[in-house]
Amino acid sequence: MTDLSNDEPTTPHRSQFADVWHQFKAHKGALLGGIIFIIIVVGVYIGPWLWPHDATFIDIRARNQGPSWAHPFGTDQLGRDTLARMMAGGQTSIAVGLTAMILALGLGSLVGVCAGYFKRLDGILMRLTDLFLALPILPLLLVMMLLFRDSLSAAVGPERGIFILIVVAIGVTSWMPTARIVRGDVLAIKQREFVLAARSIGTSNRHMITRHILPNVLSPIMVSATLGIANAIITESALSFLGLGFPPDFPTWGRLLNDATQYLQDYPERVFWPGLAISLTVLSVNYLGDGLRDALDPRIRGR
Repeated sequence: MTDLSNDEPTTPHRSQFADVWHQFKAHKGALLGGIIFIIIVVGVYIGPWLWPHDATFIDIRARNQGPSWAHPFGTDQLGRDTLARMMAGGQTSIAVGLTAMILALGLGSLVGVCAGYFKRLDGILMRLTDLFLALPILPLLLVMMLLFRDSLSAAVGPERGIFILIVVAIGVTSWMPTARIVRGDVLAIKQREFVLAARSIGTSNRHMITRHILPNVLSPIMVSATLGIANAIITESALSFLGLGFPPDFPTWGRLLNDATQYLQDYPERVFWPGLAISLTVLSVNYLGDGLRDALDPRIRGR
């Protein structure tokens, strides 16, 4: 009789999540980008609890100081601690990026799924997408800020009003790439065997979309989410740098850059810190999205 005890044990099958994590770890840039982004998020949200200085406290006697143990990033023209303002500004910039990304992702996914699944809506929605893609985004954002900032500030307060306006302005002008990507995937998935089988047994359109279409287009949606955060942070920083963002006494990374340009020759380090924060955040998110794209694509996974 053959001794079966000497047979080699079979390798256990890994779950899909384990495969995705294994592929993501192989992308060193994405792994490093994810670590840096987590450090930045933890720093700006946990840091103010550990750092004793208030971002809005004015100390004229300590104005325009260079880096020191008391103020590692120095102080500004009013004696406010730059490190505290960097953390407060990071909270606003990242919150704007995340919220605007969610809005753009929701609009883009809705338009993409409807255009790809319902043939009669495809032409109308794609022409609408092309129209938004043809618009000059930055001038449109500037016009929206000039038209609605005063009314929103009077209605819900200057800080909350500008936050809502910036989030809505960025969200409604950045959903188009997501819509085109999702539409293409829906058109391909709609012809798959499991979708045809579900349609043959009378599955409703709502259940078809929620149970069969959406779960299979999560990969491009998640990649678009990471890239949308970077785009929203850059756009908010540009608006604040141009003086059309939050009020002057409300710190954001773009506002800190705007304030620092007036003292660029005498205190160049003031431009360095917010510029470095914006660059690191955007670069880390871009690498994170690149790694997620490779890890979530079954055609690339395992190479």
